[in-house]
Amino acid sequence: MPLFSRYLRRFYVALAELTWGAILALAMAHLLASWLFMALAGEADFVSRPIDFVYYYIVTATTVGYGDLSPASSAGRLVAAFFVLPGAIAIFTAVLGKLLSAVGNIWKGRMKGLGNFHDRSGHDVVIGWHEGTTRRLLELIVAERPDGEAPTILVAKDLEQNPMPEKIDYVRVERLADPAGLERAGAPQARAVIVRGASDDETLAAALVASTICASAHVVAYFDFDTTASILNRQNPRIETVTSLSSELMVRAARDPGSSVVANLLLSAGKRDTAYSVKVPEGLPAFAYETALGHLRRRYAVTLVGMARHGNVDLNCQESIEIQSGDVLYYIADHRLDPGRIVWDAFARESA
Repeated sequence: MPLFSRYLRRFYVALAELTWGAILALAMAHLLASWLFMALAGEADFVSRPIDFVYYYIVTATTVGYGDLSPASSAGRLVAAFFVLPGAIAIFTAVLGKLLSAVGNIWKGRMKGLGNFHDRSGHDVVIGWHEGTTRRLLELIVAERPDGEAPTILVAKDLEQNPMPEKIDYVRVERLADPAGLERAGAPQARAVIVRGASDDETLAAALVASTICASAHVVAYFDFDTTASILNRQNPRIETVTSLSSELMVRAARDPGSSVVANLLLSAGKRDTAYSVKVPEGLPAFAYETALGHLRRRYAVTLVGMARHGNVDLNCQESIEIQSGDVLYYIADHRLDPGRIVWDAFARESA
């Protein structure tokens, strides 16, 4: 008896919570009871075909009622009216409600940052939330995102729900330097990770964790103080650090009027004449910087302004310098060039 009581109590709890197991058990019990009562009512021909009876039961439960199968005897019709019909409809309603509730909970969970995007790849991850600056940052990323690319994922804390549900996905964490949270955001397969915490200390910790978790992603971290940025650069040179240029821009604008306008144009993805970069594919023969300068201008109407090799950026390069596979070219254009549509072989042919 104690064992029976324990199982009975478990079933009662499952029934009270309306678990899938309890619903399935009720459905099977009611189906078998309906078949037995129909057999006792003299519907021998009706219950002798199990597939037909299951079909009749489902049609009854869903209230479709095709009428192609129905009890022939008065007793069978009474069983159908007072047992099969109300019980089957009640169970079907419970199943439908459970499904709708599950779908709703999944959607609410994603809105509240409880979703799991561990299988996403090739996307951008933004860590940290600042109402004005982060919203603008995300809008710029969305504006630049090509068609078909996976949505950006925001990783943040203290946000009750996704602040931009129509544009991005959201993962809520207790702390920004949380490896499990980055895993849920699919950060290991991300294209780029942008970090800006509430303080430089929080940014430093989150950037170090991100660079460890995201071995192939480009990690960018924003700092208020140059000293913290330099510490991170010494700790991990692969992380690109960004600090405020407001003082430099003010001095440059005072000495060279319009410099701030030029800087805003070069950095704003939402305007024309923006600075972009493209990596030279592997396996190409070297070609002169002068060749690339003229070829890009004539064929693609863009202006080459510099290059980078092994992380060292050189602007206003010497015309004779040779560009090699793996170098990064920086150019100014109205839109980003598709690397796959650039005829790279033409550079080497012109340079020969």
